[in-house]
Amino acid sequence: MSKTAQLTVDNQKVAEAWQMFLPRMLNETDTCKVVADEGDPSALRVNIQTAGRSDYNFDFKVTYVDPREIEVNLVDVQQGNLHVDEHTEIIQSLAEDYVRHLHECAQGVKNITNP
Repeated sequence: MSKTAQLTVDNQKVAEAWQMFLPRMLNETDTCKVVADEGDPSALRVNIQTAGRSDYNFDFKVTYVDPREIEVNLVDVQQGNLHVDEHTEIIQSLAEDYVRHLHECAQGVKNITNP
């Protein structure tokens, strides 16, 4: 992120907005938790847990490249308490869907990140 495009809003405030908005983007049975990344003031940590027997748990790092645009990185996927291969078709499909929802959420809170 360049100095001119830095996120000027406290990432804790951004995380709170995401926590309120993101559940509306997900399946109603999925749950999520959004927290400010303590090591990176322009990033959030997002955990999404799928409901049902699959019990997948996705961890994403969402970094603001500027006040309106985000970069999303899949950090980890677990099933129950076990790490799973992130390259399987089902995991990739779910991850792509969640990444799309994360971008939609960024657009939904842009009044906070780009006042």
